[in-house]
Amino acid sequence: MQQIKFFRELTSGIQTLMLHKLRSFLTMLGVVFGVGSVVAMLAVGEGASKEALEQIKKLGSNNIIISSVKSMEEESSSTTRSFISIYGLTYQDHERIQESFSSVKKNVPVKLIRKESRLGHNSLELRVVGTSQQWFEVIPRELLGGRILTQTDMDKQSAVVVLTEFGARKLLAGMNTIGQSIRIGGDSFEVVGIIKSETGQAGAMQIPDRDIDAYVPITTAKTYFGDVTMKISSGSRLREKVELHQIIVQVEDTAKVEPTAEAIDRMMTLFHKKKDYQINVPLALLKQAEASKRTFNIVLGSIAGISLLVGGIGIMNIMLASVTERIREIGIRRAIGARRRQIIVQFLIEAVVLSTIGGFIGIALGITIPWLITLFAKMPTVITPTGLLLPLTVSIGIGIIFGLYPAARAARVDPIIALRHE
Repeated sequence: MQQIKFFRELTSGIQTLMLHKLRSFLTMLGVVFGVGSVVAMLAVGEGASKEALEQIKKLGSNNIIISSVKSMEEESSSTTRSFISIYGLTYQDHERIQESFSSVKKNVPVKLIRKESRLGHNSLELRVVGTSQQWFEVIPRELLGGRILTQTDMDKQSAVVVLTEFGARKLLAGMNTIGQSIRIGGDSFEVVGIIKSETGQAGAMQIPDRDIDAYVPITTAKTYFGDVTMKISSGSRLREKVELHQIIVQVEDTAKVEPTAEAIDRMMTLFHKKKDYQINVPLALLKQAEASKRTFNIVLGSIAGISLLVGGIGIMNIMLASVTERIREIGIRRAIGARRRQIIVQFLIEAVVLSTIGGFIGIALGITIPWLITLFAKMPTVITPTGLLLPLTVSIGIGIIFGLYPAARAARVDPIIALRHE
């Protein structure tokens, strides 16, 4: 019985709104644009945040990346005269980290050298990465062919190289890949594997691998290329001695990542008189990005929520006008036995119908806008269930809240005065 009554009142409310189609549509526009803007803004914010978080996760949430950097003293000295600049991480730093911290699961040394590579008429400047087999465990990438470096390669100082897909296409185009010999610098290396690399930026940090990487055993890199490199610029020669350019530390437990990074920093300070290293913790960046994401979504939601508020005010305004226009109708209904509660329900249903229909149209608009942004601007957007349900729920709530006062005012109309109203 109650359901039949509610359905009858709902039908009556929709019919009343249909008598003034244009006015009802214009009233809904505030809710439509409000809900649409909330959905679209949350989708854009979610897409941007997801892309940033994925880039950071590629660095490994359990990893600590220690990099060699020039100190301020080294930078100022290098511009005044030609000399050998000695700075950065050392092989001893790598050994100390391994021996000093029980929380360290893997400890990967990294040596970086730029070298010209050749195969026949094809040439490409490669970033030679001297490292151990553990690199491929802390920076996991898909193996497309062959194998990765092994401990045997390290022990024998084998002249083997693992290329990225990009490097393999540039150098080995039209030739056999695995087992091919290429020249790196002045030495010959056998290609034993090809991997797919990921490139990009994660906040202020560069992802460790590049498209132009060539991975060789660190023992081989040390023997073949040494620790000293020569840089020639503006007629001056600068020699640099850097033993290790990076050390990537993988911690066994995420909870121990930041304490371990702080402990490593304290230990490094004891053995480095100058601040010639930098410690980056992807987990800290991840937490910061997630906090920024929450703040960003709150700000966007608040701005778009103002549109919903304006839409609610529009609903209240039109419902108050409707009460004034329909005073005689209210008086007749009260005279034939309608209760105040029924009058309140009647006007409240009309307000909620306006806000609900406006909410659904707004959701359709909100889904279309991110799709167009992704299509034309190539920006990633992500529409989540929360991003749809939240604005729809708010729009229905606004219909109830802003419809209560006009409904209550209609219920308080004196039937006798209402019947006399022209």
